[in-house]
Amino acid sequence: MSGGFHYQGYAIVSADGMIADADGHMPPALQNPADARFFSEALDRAAVLVHGRHSHEGHANSPRRRRVVVTRHASSIAADPEWPHSVLWNPVGAPFATACEALGIAGGTAAILGGPDVFALFLGLGYERFLLSRVADAKLPDGLPIFGRGRLSVDEALAAAGLTPQEPRWLDREAGVSLTAWRKPPG
Repeated sequence: MSGGFHYQGYAIVSADGMIADADGHMPPALQNPADARFFSEALDRAAVLVHGRHSHEGHANSPRRRRVVVTRHASSIAADPEWPHSVLWNPVGAPFATACEALGIAGGTAAILGGPDVFALFLGLGYERFLLSRVADAKLPDGLPIFGRGRLSVDEALAAAGLTPQEPRWLDREAGVSLTAWRKPPG
């Protein structure tokens, strides 16, 4: 926990660890109804969502969810002109807790949704959990890696950050979509 917040990452990746195709878009191969349901329910329980300017979950409840949008286009914290329950946050200009205070949030689960730079930023800030869905049959050889090009694979990066994988479970066995919870050991 950091400053009253529990950082939890959420992502779905291809078998080769990609979150998007070569053009930066989530392909149909990574879109699964069981994963979308799990993801949406988790976001409904989160105190705040955190993502980059090009990431968004696009669910029916999206306009009601409070969010921090990570960007270099603000000096520190600014109102988000597109979403009334959002602030723009530049990590160089202000701490995360200050961005959340602007939304009236003092703590709770911060759901980290990506993109690669945001996922990598919170590796350094300290995930408590990372809920990683994987599509076994999807491969995106020229795709966008979860933590960005030239960085460790998703499993290597999470392990290096001190997280341990739990036993995977099926979200959709027929479609080959599994979920692995990576957790920070207690203590």
